[in-house]
Amino acid sequence: MESYEQTLLRQYDNSPNLKSIIKTFNDAVDPAVDIDNFYDNIWNIETSNDYGLDIWGKIVNISRLVTIDSDDENLGFNESLLTQNSDNQPQPFGQAPFYNGTRSTSTVRLATDAYRKLILVKALANITDCTIPNLNKLLLFLFDGQGTPFVADTGNMTIRYVFNFNLDPVDLAIVKSSGALPRPAGVLAQIMQVDTSNTFGFSESGMDAQPFGQGALFSSSGITNAI
Repeated sequence: MESYEQTLLRQYDNSPNLKSIIKTFNDAVDPAVDIDNFYDNIWNIETSNDYGLDIWGKIVNISRLVTIDSDDENLGFNESLLTQNSDNQPQPFGQAPFYNGTRSTSTVRLATDAYRKLILVKALANITDCTIPNLNKLLLFLFDGQGTPFVADTGNMTIRYVFNFNLDPVDLAIVKSSGALPRPAGVLAQIMQVDTSNTFGFSESGMDAQPFGQGALFSSSGITNAI
């Protein structure tokens, strides 16, 4: 309680013992410190600790754990490069085993700052209208300083998240299966990673692609579907 002295009856103004008891009690029950701690550690997303972030994650419905597919390679033929759901290129005889029907995965717990950013992205995704400009803002915020990702409307009820840099396994898991990035209802979202340092392209693309004789044509194996 603030300014509790003003609530004392005049007849007790000169009673040091009574005023000391009241002051001690007031200090013991003063909620100001607890309110400040609650605001800093839980309510304020910019300063909240791990416990606070876990609460915010439940509110916006985004998990701190992401599942990363392994980079297991298997025997395959050139024709398999035509599929858009293949994350790994097929290997020739003597280089990799046959596919056994299962794929190992691992679960990663995001660091505090990474999870904080993911929560903010999911909060924005929950209220977005899923237009291309707003989806681009989400991508630029999530991958600030890593490149210039953007969303392309590829027609046929399909959009594509395009990255002019390689995503690390955690970033790929966030984009592919975390549910943080939205998409319009009934629209298939794809992920396209372009290694511009090794990919042929023209200057009009604006992606710093390589000229004739210095880069290979982009393969559709670099496109995967987001879940």
